[in-house]
Amino acid sequence: MTEPQDLDPRRRRLVFRALHRGTKEADLMIGGFVARNIAAFTEDELDAIEAVLEHWDVDLADWLSGRRDIPPEADTPMLRRMVAECGRKGAGVPPGAER
Repeated sequence: MTEPQDLDPRRRRLVFRALHRGTKEADLMIGGFVARNIAAFTEDELDAIEAVLEHWDVDLADWLSGRRDIPPEADTPMLRRMVAECGRKGAGVPPGAER
């Protein structure tokens, strides 16, 4: 994972915003996804992740965990990518807490 100080200001802001959502579950799922991928995101992907971050935490957590389907008006390739990654075993587990 790239260190925040090695990122440009836009990417640093996005990582901070993704890691400080307000709920621990959202911080881990959303923040983890963004932190792992931010350095490789293209400008279009940065735009896409910014759009995803506009959704409410409760909706994102439900969609990413599979508790609810993504509604058509929110369904985007970036959100689908997040769902796929967050659905993997161990996703959302704090670093160092794996067994």
